[in-house]
Amino acid sequence: MQVQKEEQKFSLFSNSIEEACKMTAYLQSLLLELKGQVINYGFESVADEINFFKVVKPQILGRLIYYNKVYKIETGCPVSKGKLYTKYYSTEFQLLKKEYQDYICISDFFRYYRSERTDRDIEYFTTGKINAIHGLSSYVFEFDTHFSTYYDYKVAEIIANEFFYTFLLSKISNYESCDISSVDKDYVEDIFWTGSKNALIELIYALYLSGSISHGKVGIRKIVMVFQILFRTNLSDPHHAFHRMKERAGSQTAFIDLLKSSLEDYMNKD
Repeated sequence: MQVQKEEQKFSLFSNSIEEACKMTAYLQSLLLELKGQVINYGFESVADEINFFKVVKPQILGRLIYYNKVYKIETGCPVSKGKLYTKYYSTEFQLLKKEYQDYICISDFFRYYRSERTDRDIEYFTTGKINAIHGLSSYVFEFDTHFSTYYDYKVAEIIANEFFYTFLLSKISNYESCDISSVDKDYVEDIFWTGSKNALIELIYALYLSGSISHGKVGIRKIVMVFQILFRTNLSDPHHAFHRMKERAGSQTAFIDLLKSSLEDYMNKD
């Protein structure tokens, strides 16, 4: 998927603000391009139309909503660490939780989508079926009815919130729970991660899944937290990044392959 390739490329940027800004611009452009294709050429069949509005467009729009949220949240953060930092992201997490409880999980459509039903797909995911009398949100009137079914946006919201949930969890991890105060900071000042963030995430997941850390009894979030502290780097969305690795062209374990090759080359030296 082209979107995931772009995510891999932009994830190499040094901070999530830059990555979010680049991805937002890219996804906006891609969505505009798709809109032109849909309006000019339409769909070959109803099945194609349903797939587009149920799967294709929500995956792009959901990521666009997510990266736009990340950009706004990150640029609005008042500090880079400390209690105020943790409180800032904890507040955003509670707002997301409240939105889910008050509006999303109680809806019939959410249950329909989560149960992977298809019996009402024609009603939900083909154009010309919007019925405002049923009490849909007022912003439905602003949609281009040639490029929206309303419910494609609801799916996009669900996808965006899943990404955002993982992002916020990584932000509010209790970094202070790992006591490194006894370490001489001058002694470790020159120790920092110089590989890509994806490479570090790949290494962390390999160690976690192999049970090499604490006999596999420590969760991935805590291991990620320790590595972030150790190498003074921010892995803003490791879960999302790991799942993108599954879609890599070529080797899914590029960094592990490089480690193996480098070690073997060294061992084979005279």
